[in-house]
Amino acid sequence: MDFNFTETQSMLRDTLGRYLADNYDFDKRQAMLARDGGRDPGQWKALATELGILGAALPEQYGGFGGGPIDSMVLMEELGRAIAVEPYIPTVVIGAGALVATGGEHAETLVPAIIGGEAIIGAGFYEPQGRYNLADLKTTAKADGSGWTLNGHKAVVLAAPYATHLLVTARTAGSQREARGVSLFLVEANTKGVVRRDYPTVDGNMASEVYFENANVGPHALLGAEGGALPLVEQLIDHATMAACAEATGAMRKLHELTLDYAKQRKQFGKAIGEFQVIQHRLVDMFMEAEQATSMTLMGTLRLDDPERTKWVSQAKAKVNKGARLLGQAAVQTHGGIGITTELAAGHYFKRLSILETQYGDYDYHMGRLEALI
Repeated sequence: MDFNFTETQSMLRDTLGRYLADNYDFDKRQAMLARDGGRDPGQWKALATELGILGAALPEQYGGFGGGPIDSMVLMEELGRAIAVEPYIPTVVIGAGALVATGGEHAETLVPAIIGGEAIIGAGFYEPQGRYNLADLKTTAKADGSGWTLNGHKAVVLAAPYATHLLVTARTAGSQREARGVSLFLVEANTKGVVRRDYPTVDGNMASEVYFENANVGPHALLGAEGGALPLVEQLIDHATMAACAEATGAMRKLHELTLDYAKQRKQFGKAIGEFQVIQHRLVDMFMEAEQATSMTLMGTLRLDDPERTKWVSQAKAKVNKGARLLGQAAVQTHGGIGITTELAAGHYFKRLSILETQYGDYDYHMGRLEALI
């Protein structure tokens, strides 16, 4: 198994890293969050047109570079270092991933639009009562003469406030938690009957509670086979999970760097606190957690095509979740009270890592899934 990055992947990392350093530093990020809508749309457009990186992991037949999950991992690490509030995972990893897998007219038109920064997708697979169970659905889709009528509620749909399309699951057959009967729909965000309650999340991203109130969509809104979407959805979420792990490793590395710099500058009893052995040990522990999380993320990403994919993904996510919490808490403890203030970057990294720890499955969920698999 080759653990070396290709020249193209290294170039992607360097290009994005330089751009974010120049255009997405902490102060500029804070200014973006203060804007109406909580983001700067020009940043997403720049990633698409100036850098051309949104197609790095997508097939050449749609205008992409022909890469894959490792390319997404490289990009997400850099986005994590900047705690960027860009919708790469819901739009590129999940949205474009679903379109490529199902093919057809939607893929031919929307995947190039995603690569060009024109289409943004919010992925709504989770519901309030379902926790992390992707089959636990109360949202229904009933066939009518002109297509489908959707009714239900999707929780914490990231990027939904500014998305052009929503990718959602709905039950077309079977009981509430049955694997059979789960279908996948692509809905235009401005469809009549789609109601949103938008809000900022604690880490600065924007999300929505999305309600379908007799929302009528055409027959073309169904992606793939009716009632057989659950395996694809599970695959998409595993890919998104590894992309989120990569984002976490980038944030962990940056938070360790910030804490190391602070320990060199903060003085107590006439010397920098970084000279105290207990602080040195803590900084080494933080470094080791970031290194281990990076290794597990790379292994899990390389195994996304493995027949035992779910085992590798859960191992990686459980380790990253545990490491992110330990590193984040150590960083805040080292900084003291200033570590959770709005003015200091460290607190924002801690918040982002806390959200990533629960996104796509927390530690208990993935350990439980591992137990069931093993």
